[in-house]
Amino acid sequence: MRRLLFLIAAILALSGLALATPTRAPHVTAELAAQTVSAAPAGNVNLAVVLTADKGWHTYWRNPGDAGAATQIAWTLPPGWSAGAIVWPAPKRLPLGPIMNYGYEGQTVLVAPLAIPASAPVGQSAPIAAKVDYLVCAQVCVPGTVHLSLDLPVRAVAGPPDPKFGALIAETLAASPKPGAMKATFQRGAARLSLAIAGAPLAGRAARDAYFYPYSDNLIDQSKPQAIERGPSGLILSMTPGAAFAAGAKPPGAFSGVLTVDDLSWEVTAAAGPPPAGAASVAPDYGRVALALGAALLGGLILNLMPCVFPILAMKAAALAKAGDGGARGEGLAFFAGVVATFLMLAAALVAAKAAGEAVGWGFQLQSPLNVALLALVMLAAGLNLSGLFEIGSSVQGLGGGVSVQGRLLGSALTGALAVVVAAPCTAPFMGPALGFAFTQPPAIALAVFLALAIGFAAPFTVLAVVPALTSRLPRPGPWMEGFRKLLAFPMYAAAAWLLWVMSQQTGPVGLARLLAAAIALAFAAWLFGVGQRRRASRGGGWTPTFAAAASLILGLAAVSVGPFEPPAAVAAPAGSLAPQPWSPERQAALRAAGTPVLVNFTAAWCVTCQVNERTAFASPAVAIALHRVGAAYLVADWTNRNPKIAAALAEQGRIGVPLYLYYPKGAAAPKVLPQLLTPQILVDAVSG
Repeated sequence: MRRLLFLIAAILALSGLALATPTRAPHVTAELAAQTVSAAPAGNVNLAVVLTADKGWHTYWRNPGDAGAATQIAWTLPPGWSAGAIVWPAPKRLPLGPIMNYGYEGQTVLVAPLAIPASAPVGQSAPIAAKVDYLVCAQVCVPGTVHLSLDLPVRAVAGPPDPKFGALIAETLAASPKPGAMKATFQRGAARLSLAIAGAPLAGRAARDAYFYPYSDNLIDQSKPQAIERGPSGLILSMTPGAAFAAGAKPPGAFSGVLTVDDLSWEVTAAAGPPPAGAASVAPDYGRVALALGAALLGGLILNLMPCVFPILAMKAAALAKAGDGGARGEGLAFFAGVVATFLMLAAALVAAKAAGEAVGWGFQLQSPLNVALLALVMLAAGLNLSGLFEIGSSVQGLGGGVSVQGRLLGSALTGALAVVVAAPCTAPFMGPALGFAFTQPPAIALAVFLALAIGFAAPFTVLAVVPALTSRLPRPGPWMEGFRKLLAFPMYAAAAWLLWVMSQQTGPVGLARLLAAAIALAFAAWLFGVGQRRRASRGGGWTPTFAAAASLILGLAAVSVGPFEPPAAVAAPAGSLAPQPWSPERQAALRAAGTPVLVNFTAAWCVTCQVNERTAFASPAVAIALHRVGAAYLVADWTNRNPKIAAALAEQGRIGVPLYLYYPKGAAAPKVLPQLLTPQILVDAVSG
């Protein structure tokens, strides 16, 4: 055994790795590591003290809060070497009874930059030592000291990232609080201290949870809550002043700390002064409101041309031809009412979710596998109805014979609602900026923008129905309509198949199998129901097949509604294709900090436009070659399932839906926003320009 250990140590020494051994201390495991396996003279390397507290225990931030003590590191370095200040990760609130502490649970990575002198001897290893004093607490607190060391090889050129800690240190640095493009001010009131912050990173954010961690422990009463007022591009936190603002004390002219908003954080420095523009709720800019309303109206008109909506509108056009001049106007107005009511209900749900701090956006209902499954079954049922398997759907589609006026009007309204639900995965040109603007405004303006979108969406069909000169140009009713009706079933089957594919992307083979079982049960129920209908129409009775149909339908619905859905396993990209990496704000920040150009694809399986772009533009070998030529990384932000970080990133760009395509050239402060409809040449030009 001794020989084996010696052999392992010799191999590791020859590999040039900076070796570190975990050290066990009271309730903490500590390790010292370097970001790279070796360093170079006149260069820099990041060192990290990795503290892993036992379950239920925590360590403390630089300002520990009302109690506790910050972790301290004392370095012992070779002559001429120097270590910088600790880069502290954003802390968490650790309330305990009436006091509030700030610190970390689980693993904490404390990074410090190390400057290496030009005189560092190449070919030797530099001894690095760290004395770490910490306080770890649960119900009781235990102080501890741990001594860590490593030998850092010095080479002519810095080595690659450390295989164990290199990526972890890079991610920690990328996620650590940094100054953002924001302005912060404060005002001292009679009993409150108001901190106002505004800037592009906060524009459109839900700010479900926002908190300011001051660097000084006497700035605020840390045990008191911080109230949030949200503005279009910022927020105001109302806090209880601390001893720094007590009577007789000289109040600070500025102070610093860390602002966390949901899962993101920034370092902010506030000076005394009035709130910056965008931090507080203000009167709307009616010029921008008018532009948003116009863009929404135009986007709604274009939405009618999307492939997911067109089959339903074709069905209604056929229904109008059958209704004739007398009934077309009423059905057109009923369709308009169904569209407007459904759009406003979706808008109200979005506004309410945003107000509650939820990270949601356009198409949010299809981020639920259950909703996707139910919509797929609705599309299948509509197709079976159009194929003539049963006739109950004629009250919904308005295509069957012998339906009352009230039934046709209700069917038109429900068809309008169905058209909106089917349109939800689509984002037409002009829609994205209009809806993104809407959710930076008060609820009344947001609803007005959605109303304009609904009017634009419903207008073509409604105008066709209510203008006699246009209605008279529709084909006259006749035997052709029965064949056309059955032809229209196939776009419904195609929509159901597409939703089956979406389900497979969300839940994998098991979820797909459940939906297929439900589809078979639904088809069997539709056939039984049709048998019962025909029996009752010919000789009465026929209730046994109808009851059996209800039982089959219940079994089908149970297949998709009972039990949770599991996410699918990750699948590697095909060889030779554009190699995507999963997007995260930390990964994007780390790549940009390293000077790597980044192409970001915000997409979803239920987004028709996204899928078309990915199978045409992104699948082009020319795009892969262009990205490889400039050394760009390709990140995919998949919003098929709910992801609050993606929703926040979309809001930062003034959007609430996908697709969104961003390209960050090397060294650029802001991204290029690419069109929603892409070609390979557009992508190649964006990357190469």
